[in-house]
Amino acid sequence: MIIKNMRWIIVSLVALATMINYIDRNALALMWPAMGPDLGMDKEDYSYILSFFLISYAIGQAAFGKIFDVIGTKMGFFVSIFIWSVSIGLHAVVKSVSGLSILRATLGFGEAGNWPGATKSNAEWFPISERAFAQGIFNAGASMGAIISAPLITHLYLAYGWQATFVIIAALGALWIVPWIAIYKSGPKTHPWMSEEEREHILSGQPLPSSDDEVSEDEYVPSWFELLKHKQSWAIILSRFFLDPVWWLFVAWLPLYLAEEFGFDIKQIGLFAWVPYVGAALGAFFGGWLAGELMRRGASVNKARKSCILTGSVLMLPALILTSTASTPLLAVLLIAIILFGFQVIIGNLQTLPSDFFSGKTVGSLAGLGGTAAIGGVLVFTWLIPVLTVSSYAPAFIIGAVLVPLSALSIFILGGRIEPVQPK
Repeated sequence: MIIKNMRWIIVSLVALATMINYIDRNALALMWPAMGPDLGMDKEDYSYILSFFLISYAIGQAAFGKIFDVIGTKMGFFVSIFIWSVSIGLHAVVKSVSGLSILRATLGFGEAGNWPGATKSNAEWFPISERAFAQGIFNAGASMGAIISAPLITHLYLAYGWQATFVIIAALGALWIVPWIAIYKSGPKTHPWMSEEEREHILSGQPLPSSDDEVSEDEYVPSWFELLKHKQSWAIILSRFFLDPVWWLFVAWLPLYLAEEFGFDIKQIGLFAWVPYVGAALGAFFGGWLAGELMRRGASVNKARKSCILTGSVLMLPALILTSTASTPLLAVLLIAIILFGFQVIIGNLQTLPSDFFSGKTVGSLAGLGGTAAIGGVLVFTWLIPVLTVSSYAPAFIIGAVLVPLSALSIFILGGRIEPVQPK
């Protein structure tokens, strides 16, 4: 049996997993304005619980980066989504801050695998000219999950309560595993359902080996320690450290921002909280398309990636400053949509850099290290939020505006020319 465009089926499944990831992740934040008081918990408890998620998520990024490089993409995704689905289902029986913290930690560890796994999968299944667009599809899955989660979780909560909602969304991950195991027979080099034309298209467009199947004699496969000797690795690590807190500012705190700044209840949050993620989804596709289009017109990988990173930064910076003074909820969510559009233009290209710099057997490891650094930055921001937002969320948005150029400068100064790294 031959299936056309197998690579697009694979990335679509990864994007679907990412949608489920964000539905599961956002459920707590969306239901917290009602769930927190129901359990006798407040904003400080929420920050404490979120910290457990983030710490475990950071550990999981690095751990799963190595796990994917060792056991491969197919089993790596299976292990990741199994862990997080079980964890979110068990949220239904939680009754204490400590219990919820433990479950958020296991959820974070499992969900972390999705990101280095997606980076590795795209490095295996796509030629370099299509990787940013494939990464954009994956990141659009995150945005679509955030769009869907607001009305979906609101509906489920109002109909069945928060305990049943956690059980229902846990089942989504279990259902995803079935087609993944059935379709993902092997990497593109040996997959029995691929056409030879598509196989050649993928493999001929990869300047370095990117498959789990084998490692060539000339392939440079540095260890974690050796990766950290390269300034290109630090460019990715620092850029993620500065940039990702801006995304998480809205993923983790947008429902609380709407509740505290504008007095929204859960139903009103469900009506507004999805709007910014439409901008994020459009940005994910645009960033991937723009990089590919620039390359098709003759631009180098270096110019295409950096042009996208600069474009996204120019969009994010003024929108963050203006959001600090937004006087209406509609204006606020529209500005946040621009911020998340710019973020996705950047991150889709930033997440391809491990495969631009290094080979397939190292991509997961470096993507995981970058993800761990990202969550390190998010943790610091998370601990500051309850202090910064005592009277207004404006200070948090201003700090976000400062972080954006720091992220871009990390790539432009430390990254050098974006091309395969040679051993020292």
